Amino acid sequence: MKVNVYSIEGNPLEQIELPRQFDEEVREEVIRRAVLSEQSRKYQPKGSFIRAGLQTTAEYRGRKEGYGSIKNKGISRLPREKFPKGRFGKVKRVPFAVKGRRAHPPRVEEVLVEKINKKEFEKALRSAIAATGRKEIIAARGHVVGTVKEIPLVVESKFEEFEKTKNVLACLRALGLEADLSRAQRKKRISGVRERRRGGTVRPKSVLIVVGDGSKVVKAARNLAGVDVKGVGELDVTSLAPGTHAGRLTLWSKRAIEELAKM
Repeated sequence: MKVNVYSIEGNPLEQIELPRQFDEEVREEVIRRAVLSEQSRKYQPKGSFIRAGLQTTAEYRGRKEGYGSIKNKGISRLPREKFPKGRFGKVKRVPFAVKGRRAHPPRVEEVLVEKINKKEFEKALRSAIAATGRKEIIAARGHVVGTVKEIPLVVESKFEEFEKTKNVLACLRALGLEADLSRAQRKKRISGVRERRRGGTVRPKSVLIVVGDGSKVVKAARNLAGVDVKGVGELDVTSLAPGTHAGRLTLWSKRAIEELAKM
């Protein structure tokens, strides 16, 4: 399939053949699995020290004839600190004791990462790339595509040389992406389930800009609301399908398309 390559002013310059990744079948269930796998790698393991509450001399000595036994003393028979000459101290070690261990603490050795086969992940990545070329999937995701020049949208490699945010914004407007950028700017909301619990803000995802590796435009475009910038080498399924929903509105540079064809 061939698409137009647009100039930074929004005029068609030439046509280019899309790489075979755009012909892949869109498998939403595979994309969802790959996104959840990527997200699980960012989880922070939480847990207490494995020996917490157990670093004590406390021990239950219940044999009646044993040295230092606490049997028949009129006190609870629980693990107590061991002192010289057979004496004993406070109850330790058990969960209901002061400074005792927790009953069921979180464990740092718990496996949090959801693994995925390499071939399955590669298929999910190709499928997510293909979804960026389907207008109906992009519109169903909530993006405003009525004014966009073409889908998939490809811009000339000169776009990657921009170092100013105002130049990037002018180019995006010329390509018909202003309406979707306004949607992301306008629909910011407070996160959290209750009004009293504020966990920051949530902003809708807008355009994903995919450029060649080492491009200058990365710093210029990353401050735009809802816009993400990725090099071809660092492209992941989460960026192409945020929240496991495929069909993100994506702007490709010509150089990115050429590098994608070699992968």
